[in-house]
Parts: sequence; structure tokens; C-alpha cells
Amino acid sequence: METVTASPTFPDLIRHQRANGSAELRFERQGAGTVLRHLYQSAPLRVLFPRPEAEEPPLAALVNTAGGLAGGDRLRVAMVAAPGSIATLCTPAAEKLYRSLGPETQVETTLQVEAGATLEWLPQETILFSEARLRRRLEIDLAPDARLLAAEMLVFGRSARGESFARGSLHDSWRLRVSGKLRWADTLRLDEPGAALADRFGFGGAGAFATLLYAGPDAAAQLAPMREAAGPLGAATTPREGVALIRWLGPSAAVRAALVAAIPALRPVLLGLPPFLPRLWTT
Repeated sequence: METVTASPTFPDLIRHQRANGSAELRFERQGAGTVLRHLYQSAPLRVLFPRPEAEEPPLAALVNTAGGLAGGDRLRVAMVAAPGSIATLCTPAAEKLYRSLGPETQVETTLQVEAGATLEWLPQETILFSEARLRRRLEIDLAPDARLLAAEMLVFGRSARGESFARGSLHDSWRLRVSGKLRWADTLRLDEPGAALADRFGFGGAGAFATLLYAGPDAAAQLAPMREAAGPLGAATTPREGVALIRWLGPSAAVRAALVAAIPALRPVLLGLPPFLPRLWTT
């Protein structure tokens, strides 16, 4: 008797190639300036080093050459600012999270800011397409006298196309430690994003959400300028000793405009840097 073997179904034949990229950087103090001492990168992540403006620290730009992320993709970034160094890490454009066929996209970032160092973590916004699934984790470890200015912005769908982040999932967490001890933790989890984003006691139909965090020994003294920089759309607070933050919730264009205005307003006050955005935010 002839044996008939069932043919695999079409989905079983599909093996999607997934991105698994990483980037490692270490900046060190040299004389009166800061230099790059270590760089490792693997596709699709690439790190570019645009020439900084006068009086600006070294600028590293994280580029995703894939043009966006899909379910199953994984990115890892590790940055060290060695004692006394100062650097800025940003992205040249918004990151797009495409619809997933099931698996989560995973993004892991580790920032280590050592004694007397200053670091800016200023990526542009992350846009969550409908049915995207993102698990993102930001781990920060600071020396007691280190300073950090960090921003993150989430856009819930493509408003220009009338799309909302009605289905999908988001698990976004921050962990900030000082000398290895947990100082502040925050997690946003949306398993049914449509209901949570529409709820008037939740996100109230907002199209975007942004955080600007300052961590440093003088954080409590900086609450007044941060409240001023928050503007009418945001609110500032000091949730723990050594941590001050602003949060904005509202339409995506208005939230981005508020964040774009706050960063240059606060850089001179918090970090002693020129009142400019990183050049890649405006080019």
C-alpha cells in the first residue's frame, strides 16, 4: 500500500528572518574632552558619530538599518560613560514597531554612568502600529555623583492614517539604580491597549505619552525649572530622592512639541550644556 505523507501547510513553510542586533559603546575622559574607547555593533544596529556642534559633547547616533522592527526582532544596547566623561546618545528618526504575527519585539537598553560622568539618552519617539507587540526594558546604573537626562516617547498608532494602537501589547519598564541599589522603578503594561487608551481614567484617548527624567544629586532642587519646562500639557514631580521627571499625555504632535521644547530649555540648567536639541532631531 502506498504511504501518503501530508504536505506542510503554507504557514509552516514560512520562516521569517528576524533581526538580532546589538551595540556596545564606552566613552572615557581624555584631557579636557571625552573620547570613544570601545565600540561593538552588529546588524541591523549601526552607530554613527556626527560631528558635534561647538561646546557640545560627543554624539552617538543609533541607527536601525532595517527601517523598523517586527515581531520576533531583538535589539540590545549597552552604553558606559566612564568617570568624568560626558556624551549624548540619540536616534536620527522615530522607531517604527510593525504589526506582529505573534512574537514580541524585544528591546533592551543598559546605561551605566560612572563617577562624575554625564549622559544624555535622547532617542526620538517609538511609533506603535496596530497589532504591534513590544517588550522594552531600560536599565540604568548611576554613580552617586553622576547625572543623566533621559527621554522616551510612545506614539499609539499612526494618527495621520487614522490608525490607533487598538490591538497588540506593550510592556515598557524602567529600572534606575544608584551604586547598584534600586532607586526608582516604573512599568507600563498594556495587554488590551484599545480599552486602556480610550478609558477616561486611563489615557483618555491620548495619542502619545512621553517621559523626561533627570537623575542626579541635585534633582530635588531642579523641580521648579522642570515644572516650568513641562508646560500646560505636562506635569513634573520628584518620585524619589535624586530623581525628577516630567510626563506628557495628549495628541502626538503636541506631546512631541512639548518634549522638543523642554530638552533645550533644561540642558543648560541641569547639565550645563548649550540650549539646543541634538542636531539629528531637527535634520
